[in-house]
Amino acid sequence: MTWFFDFFYNEMRLDRRVGACGSWRAGLDQRSFGDLYPIAFGVALLGALTLTPVVRRLALRSGLVDMPGERRIHTAPLPLGGGVAMYAAFWLALFAAYPDRSRLAGLFLATTVLVVVGLADDYRELRWHTKLLGQLAAAGLFVALGDRIEFVTHPVTGNPVYIGWWGVPLTIFWLIALTNVVNLIDGLDGLAAGVCAIAAIPLFAVAHDLGRHEAALMTIALGAAALGFLRHNFHPAKIIMGDTGAMFLGFTLAAISVGGALKGPATLAFVVPVLALGLPILDTALAIVRRVAAGRPFYARDTGHLHHRLLAVGLNQRQVALTMYAASSCLAAAAAVVSGSVALFSVLAGLALVFGILPFSRSAVPKDAGRTRGA
Repeated sequence: MTWFFDFFYNEMRLDRRVGACGSWRAGLDQRSFGDLYPIAFGVALLGALTLTPVVRRLALRSGLVDMPGERRIHTAPLPLGGGVAMYAAFWLALFAAYPDRSRLAGLFLATTVLVVVGLADDYRELRWHTKLLGQLAAAGLFVALGDRIEFVTHPVTGNPVYIGWWGVPLTIFWLIALTNVVNLIDGLDGLAAGVCAIAAIPLFAVAHDLGRHEAALMTIALGAAALGFLRHNFHPAKIIMGDTGAMFLGFTLAAISVGGALKGPATLAFVVPVLALGLPILDTALAIVRRVAAGRPFYARDTGHLHHRLLAVGLNQRQVALTMYAASSCLAAAAAVVSGSVALFSVLAGLALVFGILPFSRSAVPKDAGRTRGA
C-alpha cells in the first residue's frame, strides 16, 4: 500500500521537507506521514470490513431494521446501523495512527453526538426539527472545541479576508449543509458510501498539499472506512448505513474540509471540496427546488432524486450506482484540475472511465432484485 501514497507524493510535488509540516508534525514520535497514511488506511478498511457483519447481527437482534413501506421496494426487513461500523473503524484508525488524541477531541465528541442522534432516528424516525437540533449541537460542539472557517477569498482582488466571529455561523452552516447533502443521497445500495469514498481522494490530496496532514490522515481513514463498509453495502446490500452513517459521513467530510482546506485562504481551498461533493450537492439543490415548487416542505422525502430517475429509465441498482460513481469521479477529476495536479487528474479520469464502462458489463446487466429507499 505504501507505493500508492509514494506515487502521489512524487507526482503531485507535495512538500516533504521536515520543517514544512510545522506544528502538525509535533507529537508524532518523529514518524513520517508516509508511514502513518497506510496505517490509517489499513486499520479503517479492515475495521469496517470486520465490524460491519457484527453490527448487522446486533441490528437484527435488537430490531434495528428498515421495514418495507410505501416508499420502499424491498419486501423484507433490512438491517440498519451500518454507520456505527464506519464510525468505529474511523476512530480506531485515527487512534492507531495519530498519537496526539487531544487534538481530536472536538471531532470525536461531535461525531459521537451525531451518531447517537442518527441511531435514535433509525430506531424511531425523529421529526425534522429534532434531528436538526441534534446536528446543531454536534456542529456547535465541533466549533467550540475544534476549528472554524477564518478566511474567505475576496471575489475581486483574490486576497484573503479575515472574517472573525462570522466564521462561527458560516462553519456551522457548512457542517449542517453537508451532513444533510449526504443524507439525502443515501437512497440506493452503496451510493452514499461510494460517492464519499471517491470525494475523499481529492480532499486528501489538497489537504496534504496545503500542509494540513492531520486532515489528510482523517480523510484517508474516512475513505477507507466507507470502502470497507461498501463491501457489505453494494447491491444486493446486506446492511444499510441509515441516517447514522449518512450523517456521520457528511459531517466528517465537512469537518475535515474546514480543518484541511476551507481554513486556507486560497480559492481552490473552497472550490475543491464543493466539486468533490458536487453530485450530492447538485442532487440536494434540485430536490429543494422541486419540493418548494410543488408546494411541499423542503425536508419532505420523495422519490425524485437522480438515482430514482435513473431507475425509472430502466437501469438496475448496480448500473445506477456505478453511473453515479462515474459522475462523481468526473467531478473529482475537475477538482484535481483546479488544484493543479496532473497525476491526480489522471487517476480520477481513469476511475471515471472504468465506472462508465462497468454499468454495461455482464455483472451489472442482470435484472435488478431492486431495493430503493426514498430520501
